[in-house]
Amino acid sequence: MNVTTAHDHARWGAADQIGAANLLTAEKRLAALALVREGRIYDVSHEIGMGAPFLVPNQTPFLMSMWATWRDSIRRRRLLGATNDAGANVERIEMTAHVGTHIDALGHFSKGDRLYNGLAASETVTDWGLEKLGIEHAPPMIARGVLLDVAGLDGGPHLAAGRVVTPDDLARAADAAAVEIGPGDIVLIRTGWGRYFGADNTRYLAGEPGIDEPAARWLTAKGVVAIGCDNMAVEVLPNPEKSLSMPVHQHALAEAGVYLVENLVLDELARDRLSAFCFILLATKFRGATGSPVRPVALV
Repeated sequence: MNVTTAHDHARWGAADQIGAANLLTAEKRLAALALVREGRIYDVSHEIGMGAPFLVPNQTPFLMSMWATWRDSIRRRRLLGATNDAGANVERIEMTAHVGTHIDALGHFSKGDRLYNGLAASETVTDWGLEKLGIEHAPPMIARGVLLDVAGLDGGPHLAAGRVVTPDDLARAADAAAVEIGPGDIVLIRTGWGRYFGADNTRYLAGEPGIDEPAARWLTAKGVVAIGCDNMAVEVLPNPEKSLSMPVHQHALAEAGVYLVENLVLDELARDRLSAFCFILLATKFRGATGSPVRPVALV
C-alpha cells in the first residue's frame, strides 16, 4: 500500500534526513547552555540490565555474557611472551535498539510504504538496516528542555493506563510551569508511569497513559525537535480508537520528522519543580539502525 501525505517533501529539501533537528541552530544551543547556572546535572535515563522491559514480543531483550575474561587474556598474552599478567574482561551484548531509555530514528516508522520525506520503505529498509534515515544521521542534541508534568491531573501519583493526554492537558501543564514551547525545544512529558519500569514490568507493558495524535500534532506544530516521555512508547496504549495502532509514531517520525525519546526518568525534575533546562542527548551512530540507547541529561 502506498500512502502519500502533505509531508512527503520536507521543508528542508528532498535530501533531508534529520527532520526537525534542522532547528537545532547554534543560537538555540547557546540559549540552552545559558540556562546552566548551578552546574547541577539530572540523569534522566534508566539503567539497562537483564530485567529491562521490552514492548514487542519478538524484540530481543537485553542479554549480556562475558566474551573474554582476565584468565583468558592472561593466558593468551603469556603465550605471546608477556610477563605482566594484564587481564582484560570483555562482554558481548545483544539487544534491539528499543530497550531501555532510547531515541527512535526517523526511519523507525512508516505510513504504508512512506517514510519521512517521502522515502519509499520498500527501497530504504533492507535486511541489513536502513539505507537512509538511520540513527547515525541524528545530530547531537543540545536544546532547551521543557518538562510538562501531567502525572497528577487525575488526583493520583500517576495517570492510568489508557488515559489520553490531550492538547488541553499539555497547554495547562505549560501554563502551570510558566513556559512557552517554541521551535527547537525538546518536550518531556511526565505521566508518572515510569515508576513501574523494572519494578513491575507486567504492569508497565500492559498499557500506559500518553499522548494521542492530536497532542502530538499540537507539539509538532510548535516546532519541537523531539518528544520524550516516562513510558515505553510516548503515546497512549491501548489507543482508544481500536482501528488505530501507533498513530503518534507515524505522525511524529514519518510525517513531521520529530524524534521520540522513550523510557525517561523524570521524577527528580518534577520533584525539584524544574520546567526549563539545558537538555543534552547524544545517540550512538549505529549505521542503519532504527534507534539507539541513550543517556540524556538535564543541566541547570
